[in-house]
Amino acid sequence: MTSGITVGLVALPLAMAFGISSGVTPQAGIYTAIIAGFLISALGGSKTQIGGPTGAFVVVIAAIVAKHGLSGLLMVTMMAGAILVFLGLTGLGNAVKFIPRPVIIGFTNGIAVLIASTQIKDFLGLRVDGKVPSEFIERMRFIAEHLNKADFLAIAIAMASLAVILIIPRFTKRIPGSIIALLGATLCVGLLGIPVETIGSKFGGIPTGLPEFQMPAFRMDLIIPLLPSALTVALLAAIESLLSAVVADSMSNDRHNSNVELVAQGIANLTVPLFGGIPVTGAIARTATNIRAGARSPFSGMIHALTLLAVILFAAPLARFIPLATLAAVLFVVAYNMGEWREIPMILRLNRKEISVWLITFVLTVVADLTIAVEVGMMLAALLYIYQVSRTTVVAPLTSEAIQNARSHIVQDLNIPHYISIFHIQGPLLFGAAEKLSQLSYQLDDLQPIVILRMRYMTAIDATGLYAIEQFYEKLHESGRTLLLCGTRGQPKKFIYTSKLPRVIGARNILPNIRSALHRSATIHDRFGGIGEEAAVGLAVAAI
Repeated sequence: MTSGITVGLVALPLAMAFGISSGVTPQAGIYTAIIAGFLISALGGSKTQIGGPTGAFVVVIAAIVAKHGLSGLLMVTMMAGAILVFLGLTGLGNAVKFIPRPVIIGFTNGIAVLIASTQIKDFLGLRVDGKVPSEFIERMRFIAEHLNKADFLAIAIAMASLAVILIIPRFTKRIPGSIIALLGATLCVGLLGIPVETIGSKFGGIPTGLPEFQMPAFRMDLIIPLLPSALTVALLAAIESLLSAVVADSMSNDRHNSNVELVAQGIANLTVPLFGGIPVTGAIARTATNIRAGARSPFSGMIHALTLLAVILFAAPLARFIPLATLAAVLFVVAYNMGEWREIPMILRLNRKEISVWLITFVLTVVADLTIAVEVGMMLAALLYIYQVSRTTVVAPLTSEAIQNARSHIVQDLNIPHYISIFHIQGPLLFGAAEKLSQLSYQLDDLQPIVILRMRYMTAIDATGLYAIEQFYEKLHESGRTLLLCGTRGQPKKFIYTSKLPRVIGARNILPNIRSALHRSATIHDRFGGIGEEAAVGLAVAAI
């Protein structure tokens, strides 16, 4: 119970801050933390995971609210919830593990910068007319133009709050610095009447009581326009919740169920919009706090939600004295902690291509849009992967010298007749590497009447690789040569036999190993070798 109360107090300022910075009300953040926190702990696949609103969503939510309003945000949240449930039920959620690290670090760095930039106004206490621009560059220009309107009382409260948040953990880990900063600043503003902007002055306070159930308006015409945002929210929720669950496993010596966790995250995101909530996921910092406080079961996460509910029911009137400068200080620390800044030196030690993926994802996240950043980052990472995989594929002749030096007993002591050319394919023959086989077509004059492709070490093949083999066969056939395949195993073997390739080159010309391929070559040569190469190939195929 103690751990649940502790993490509930930690979640209080974060929930309000995430709500405000997302463009909605502070109570929306608290309602989200209550409902989602309880559901994720009760239904999730991790015993100690704490769910709720997180900084990863702030930028996406703010953009959706600015463009489509609160009703658009509620639709996006429910659509993302449905996607998460689908990923969990089908097991496809494990695919998020294949998102490259440079992409994850890039948009995490970018989100941290954006969160910090949205809090500069409240940290400096700028009292300005009009709305702060949502675009990063315009927002920074707007802030620079209004620096002369900074409130030094607000800056003093923000700096003092920041100092408390950073210093308290050096003395004790049991009492969160953010809670002490929040209570201290609220008491100072309430008792001394310090004239700074507060939750009360901006939002009119936080309502007392339970959130009201209200079915969101679901507009069919917005489904397609909102789908990219819903996919982004679902992707972020899946990534962060599974990362948080992995952290929880390492700290508690437990093992989570990824698919169950994603279903729970989906149900939570389907439910919170019914009470005016915002998207949720697993919260790494709150999960770590929960475990450090002694949590060993989902009961702690449910107590955390009930603690927040008790605050809403009994202490909501006091929230009107909470200064926005203190919440800005809290989010500054959140932005720094979530930024994965320690990963950047590791990224910079990689090759230029990996660095480019990280840098482009980071820059696009900051100056463009998170959805665009993730899409471009994934596309670049996929192209980089294709390039790297293609470099590992080898299509090379199997010469007598290579046979003598081979370690495998299968090819040792083989005698290659003069009328045979053998090439071995090592690695995956995918669309990024199929060109290496196509290049053999330009060396037809150097090839013998019978060509064998040895595929024992070909690890994978796709439709493009298969097409390359067919094209290679056509070139050989036109030049009067025969093509044999041998040694296919695993996925390549299944893929080839379910295609039309056996009918094209002849099923008898696909052999299990190199020795049987040599025996088949001798049969073709002895039977047709004396009547001309092109005629021999025609008769060989006709005889099958």
